[in-house]
Amino acid sequence: MSTNKQVRKVIATDAALALIEQLKTEHGALMFHQSGGCCDGSTPMCFPEGELIIGAADILLGEIGGCPFYIGAAQYKSWKHTQLIIDVASGPGNDFSLESADGFRFLSRSRLLLEDEVLEDV
Repeated sequence: MSTNKQVRKVIATDAALALIEQLKTEHGALMFHQSGGCCDGSTPMCFPEGELIIGAADILLGEIGGCPFYIGAAQYKSWKHTQLIIDVASGPGNDFSLESADGFRFLSRSRLLLEDEVLEDV
C-alpha cells in the first residue's frame, strides 16, 4: 500500500481567491495561464475565459477559484516537481492580465514536493 500523499499541482491563497471572485463578478468566467517569462518574468496571467487560445503545447494544470489554470508544456517540465501557489500583491502587473487595472498583480510562488508527496495526474 502506498503512503504517498497526493497534492494539487496549483493552489491559491485566500487573498488570490478573493481577487478571483471579485474579477469573476466584474468579468464573468475567467482562465489563467502561467507566463513563461519574457517581459514580466513568470507570472500568472488572468483573462476572460476563451480570450487566450490554448494550444497543443499547453497543459491544464488544475483549477483555482473554479477557473482553469494552464501552463506551457516546456515550462511544466522545469516545474514538475513543485506545487504552484498563486498569490496576489499590490502594485502594477502585466497590462494584459485583468487584475492590473485594479492595482494588483497575481504572482506565483512554488514549493518543492516533500519526499512522500506526489502531484495529481495532469
